[in-house]
Amino acid sequence: MPPKPTKKTVNRSVLPEDDDAYVRLPDVLRVYPVSETTWWEGVAAGRFPRPTKLSTRVSAWQVRQIRALLQARAEEVQSKR
Repeated sequence: MPPKPTKKTVNRSVLPEDDDAYVRLPDVLRVYPVSETTWWEGVAAGRFPRPTKLSTRVSAWQVRQIRALLQARAEEVQSKR
């Protein structure tokens, strides 16, 4: 059995091309690899974008919000180098 990877890989191809499309939390966490708890704490604290309620039990984020978050994070990491 191969060893488990130590770092999560970021797969941005999960996001649809259309910036107006919506993605659910599992897809968000594939491109922004944090735990679900960390994500929701970040939403509550304002670090991550708030979701749009599509129905009573369904929350989703616009692809443009997630791309903006990824871009801001990349710029933050770049500025620290």
